[in-house]
Amino acid sequence: MLVLIIEDEPRAANQLQSILKACNFEYQLLDIIDTVEDTVSWFQKNTAPDLIFMDIQLADGLSFEVFQKIEIEAPIIFTTAFDQYAIQAFKVNSVDYLLKPIKQEELALALHKFNKSNSNNIVNPDVLKQLLNSMNTTPKREGILVKEGSGFIQLKISDLLYVYSEESMTFGITKEKRYIIDETIDQLYTSLDTAQFYKINRGQIIAKTAILKIEPYFNHRVKLSILNPRDQEFIVSRPKTSEFKVWMNT
Repeated sequence: MLVLIIEDEPRAANQLQSILKACNFEYQLLDIIDTVEDTVSWFQKNTAPDLIFMDIQLADGLSFEVFQKIEIEAPIIFTTAFDQYAIQAFKVNSVDYLLKPIKQEELALALHKFNKSNSNNIVNPDVLKQLLNSMNTTPKREGILVKEGSGFIQLKISDLLYVYSEESMTFGITKEKRYIIDETIDQLYTSLDTAQFYKINRGQIIAKTAILKIEPYFNHRVKLSILNPRDQEFIVSRPKTSEFKVWMNT
């Protein structure tokens, strides 16, 4: 069984491989790809695998963009941190998915479905287009529950300057304080207004209103000066640099 993993978080890719092993799933890993651009390039040069595990949020955009550029005739099991509105759309359209963090029993069920009738799992690009549209029209949240002392408070999304992950924890920064957020950075990002917030790399989300200055950085990247940086460096990853500049101009 030839398997391709499309995932921008190394830890998530490693976890997936560990769970596949625990499920006694015999496979040969062809590659691990972390961007839309590299995925398109890979399929232009290689024969389609037997099965693809594809994350939705990649380093340079949504994986659905791949299907706007090339045709993929291979079964796909999506991995996603999207909220329940999006998950329901997956169910309605009969597309396999695994909600992060991936659980062994759920992966086993997805593999069973694949083994039972993998010909029915070929992704329909029109279905994905409808799904992407439904995600874009999902109402964006206005508040988020954060830890405050021994309890919780609701923080206004508009007060966030940036969000970052560190040692498996997610932190939200305002002008005054740092808060612990009980969500992964991917889960949070899918519910934010992408006109106002941008995920500049795997571990940081920036509010447009928090950006003070943009400077060229080595290896064709850019470095940001941000309000209340708290010893953080803000480097836009190379695959996202062009898209980031477009986002800043809109």
